[in-house]
Amino acid sequence: MSRPAVPLVRLDSVTCAYGRDDVVVDASVTIDADDFVGIVGPSGSGKTTLLRALLGTLAPRRGRVVRVAGLRVGYVPQRETVDWSFPVTVAEAVLMARPRGGRWAPWASRAERGEVADVLDRLGLGALGSRHIRDLSGGQQQRVFIARALLRQPQLLVMDEPTSGVDVRTRHELLHLLDELHRDGLAILLTTHDLNGMAAHLPRLACLNRRIVAAGPPLAVLTPEVLQQTYGAPMDVLVHGGMPVVVDRAHGSLGPGHAHDVAAVGAPGRPGGNGDARGGLPGDDEAVADAAGPAASVRG
Repeated sequence: MSRPAVPLVRLDSVTCAYGRDDVVVDASVTIDADDFVGIVGPSGSGKTTLLRALLGTLAPRRGRVVRVAGLRVGYVPQRETVDWSFPVTVAEAVLMARPRGGRWAPWASRAERGEVADVLDRLGLGALGSRHIRDLSGGQQQRVFIARALLRQPQLLVMDEPTSGVDVRTRHELLHLLDELHRDGLAILLTTHDLNGMAAHLPRLACLNRRIVAAGPPLAVLTPEVLQQTYGAPMDVLVHGGMPVVVDRAHGSLGPGHAHDVAAVGAPGRPGGNGDARGGLPGDDEAVADAAGPAASVRG
């Protein structure tokens, strides 16, 4: 039995801009407590800007963002935006994300150190707590920032390009980890260029090119018409073994190395997701502000 749909955050006809230029236009998106959603689109389509609006680090020019009262959000940035030479160990990096409620002390309590050890063990990093973050593999580095986000016990995990710059094996390991976290009750929203790796795992996608072009399950969203509008190039969609495969008419089927193009696409690998069509860089998760007032469910 699937969990009841409980809206955590919604964007109502949101338009965001930098200066005079609108980057995201009239976007409406609802994220429920049982959601696992991917935002896909080409570079410059507004994916990160949409996250910034949802997180509250960018005020929309028009429209509104409504969050459930007391919403706890964990944020995982793009790996490329992190200074991995910063002199900090794995455990210290995670500990820096501890909640700031009450009186803050520069040293960690025994209970806080225990929480860090628990979350590192959960993510398979228990033996690496004393290692410098620069000495980790790409997948391990990504898990460190997932651990930072989980330390805040979020209801919603927001990730910007979580599989960017990692190899195929690491990508699959991360996606399986996210699937496990979602099964444990965590709502997840992420952006990606990697249609191949994501579509096989996510029950719901939204295609964005300044506007929400389409939203729903991958089999319904990844069509030649939607891909043309999203990526600005003619695409064909084949079905092989019950799975859609997107083909670039000029170059044939694209592999996962084409990070900024369309790649082969897999069907959803897990039932129970929502199938209805709903349709600068964010700061650290500490910058996410709680918003008062309950959020009503909106379907686009």
